[in-house]
Amino acid sequence: MTEYQSVIQRGPATQAEESRERAVIVGVDRPGLEWPLESSLAELERLADTAGADVVASTMQRLDAPNPRTFVGSGKAEEIAELARSSEADLVIFDDELTPSQQANLEKVMDKSVKVIDRTALILDIFALHATSKEGRLQVRLAQNQYLYPRLRGMWAHLASNRMGGGVGSRFGEGESQLEVDRRMVRKRITSIRRELARLADVRSLQRESRYGSGMFKVALAGYTNAGKSSLINRLTGADVLSYDKLFATLDSTTRKFELPEGREVTVTDTVGFIQKLPTTLVEAFKSTLDEITGADLVLHVVDASSQEFEGQIDAVCEVLQQIGAQSIATIEVFNKCDLLDEETLAGLRKRFPGAQFVSARTGYGIDALVDAIAAAASSADAKMDVVVPYQRGDLVSVAHERCHIISEEHQADGTHLQMLVGPAYASMFKPYAVS
Repeated sequence: MTEYQSVIQRGPATQAEESRERAVIVGVDRPGLEWPLESSLAELERLADTAGADVVASTMQRLDAPNPRTFVGSGKAEEIAELARSSEADLVIFDDELTPSQQANLEKVMDKSVKVIDRTALILDIFALHATSKEGRLQVRLAQNQYLYPRLRGMWAHLASNRMGGGVGSRFGEGESQLEVDRRMVRKRITSIRRELARLADVRSLQRESRYGSGMFKVALAGYTNAGKSSLINRLTGADVLSYDKLFATLDSTTRKFELPEGREVTVTDTVGFIQKLPTTLVEAFKSTLDEITGADLVLHVVDASSQEFEGQIDAVCEVLQQIGAQSIATIEVFNKCDLLDEETLAGLRKRFPGAQFVSARTGYGIDALVDAIAAAASSADAKMDVVVPYQRGDLVSVAHERCHIISEEHQADGTHLQMLVGPAYASMFKPYAVS
């Protein structure tokens, strides 16, 4: 068994559903938080559910700054331990990333049967659960090893007590073999994974260049996790992309062809969802997947219009787009799930975001207007051309139908007379046949 194969085989979905763990979630309210703690904990609960755990209790503490030893105060740590004990919890999940020493100190306070993980480990666990392609599994492996590397010292004792033996937060693909892992081996593993990812990235790059070289207009979907990107690509293209009401149901990018009303073909790519406090290791690990966004001509920023926190979600997505250098790409905000809004709320959103599109991927509401907006963006750089294509160049006529916007077509004695809007990538192809 190769390393990337072992990642998901330790935590299949069926297992997670059959033996769900009981979790206590913990949040710390402190000055300068971008999101209300209540909403962040609600999202953490959904993440735990996606990973296969039921949240049985929740607690929070107000602090000016995290405690360097236990993140929460020492008295609060004892209280959490008692809460986990009385709730018969299997794990405690912190909403913020813990340092290795904080995690180790917290586990000393807990019962031996209780494991302590943080939000980052939980997200990594979900990614391990949902990764399906070889590249996706390797990307997860890279992020996991980068996360584990600084925690090795604490993990020795942690693993020796067998508290990471299975379940949520433990789909790290190593199991008991982590007992023998040292820093040199982890560094070697990271190097090996990066080398394999680079090879796969080259393959992906060739595929991408093939699409780019075709001159076809490229649309990428970006958005907060569970905003409905996969449902939208299914509605637009008639594809059957995985679409669940779960966080991070989509990890691997999916590209489909889509024909605009004027006959022009474009590509639409679904990408991994973003989230607040997205671990930087994941942004780095999934860079090749996110490159699908940076190489697009148009980004559809899909927003869950029904979410109470949609503004914060927009900011979280924009932050990641900036991290990957995609902030300058033409973008259309697409407010999805509008079927869940009343007329007054929808009218208010239209007034606040006049340049956005408002749709429901589930019902089809607003899809025609969105398609028109995509078509307008695809034609924005087009030049109007009047050409006569000889009949022996039927291949060019096919290209015109597939890649250009045909205004009129007439069969004349000397060839096919076309009036059309032509993208920059095809202008030189038709220039020899232009009518002066």
